[in-house]
Amino acid sequence: MMRPYTLRARRFGFSMLELVVALAMLAVMVGYGMPAYVAHAARGHRIEAVVALHRAAQYVAVRMTEVDIDSQPALPAGLDRVPEHGRIAYRIEWVPAADGRAGYEIWAIPVEGGPMHGDACGTFVLDRFGMRSNRVARGGGVDAQACWAGRAA
Repeated sequence: MMRPYTLRARRFGFSMLELVVALAMLAVMVGYGMPAYVAHAARGHRIEAVVALHRAAQYVAVRMTEVDIDSQPALPAGLDRVPEHGRIAYRIEWVPAADGRAGYEIWAIPVEGGPMHGDACGTFVLDRFGMRSNRVARGGGVDAQACWAGRAA
């Protein structure tokens, strides 16, 4: 004896209601997960910028002892951007002291249109003495310690 069509079809697939419920659950999970993912990625970019600044500072310290830096300072390829490969988030620049002494600053500047453009931490600055600070394009203070630890909002 043959079973009715409805019983046989129901056994081999999902109903429309089950599919809609599953998609709704997926949308809720993505809705909560996406901001956390974006915050995690931003933290990673900030930490990479801090590491790159310290690597660049080591390079500059060695170069200043070996060579007279009267020429325009420049960082070699690989030290001049964050991350080293892939979509650029920060541009690293070595800036000599304005007063002509042996001081310098190294900046990690968020790239226009990059993933960190408009970030609350702004530009990371590391000077010759290891002093850390941040320069924010828009007004308002920023917790530099939190930025340098990657925890800024």
